[in-house]
Amino acid sequence: MQNPFLPPPSKPLNEMTPEEQGEAGAKEIMNFISSCPGKAILAGGSGFVLGGVFGFFMASMSYDTPLGIGQMGGAAALAQEKYLELPLKEQMKIQFKDVWNRTKSSARNFGYIGLIFSGVECCIEGLRGKSDLYNGAAAGCITGGGLALKSGPEAVLVGCAGFAAFSTAIDMYMRSENGAPPKNDYDQ
Repeated sequence: MQNPFLPPPSKPLNEMTPEEQGEAGAKEIMNFISSCPGKAILAGGSGFVLGGVFGFFMASMSYDTPLGIGQMGGAAALAQEKYLELPLKEQMKIQFKDVWNRTKSSARNFGYIGLIFSGVECCIEGLRGKSDLYNGAAAGCITGGGLALKSGPEAVLVGCAGFAAFSTAIDMYMRSENGAPPKNDYDQ
């Protein structure tokens, strides 16, 4: 089945040599990656992986030392006492389940942000017909505001401003001379 986002191949696949088939396949992959759905899927997938690594690291660090033991009050202290009375195997099960849940949550959140931001930025770039700082700022504003939508109008404004500022700062760095790769291997 032909991909609807790509132009048809110049000749049928069964009439191509293996080299031509490989080249046609590589062109299709590059065309998909360059499309808005492709960019959004790649950003979402990359965000999911990065968020999973970050979430795993942060969740596992919360179990590094028992500094908070005995310093809590009320129901939390009772829950902690019951937890400490459990056998080590049960404590480990609870910890691994907590780390897994926090890792999944972080991966989902990062993936969602990457998917939405990249898709919105690509659509804005396509509509405007140019690639500049305003695309990222607008996409950041829409993404940040959209993420905070359930929290009220003040949160939407803060989310919009925060994501737009962060996106603009990253874009400015990446477009600056310091962020650009060297012109050749000797320019360092």
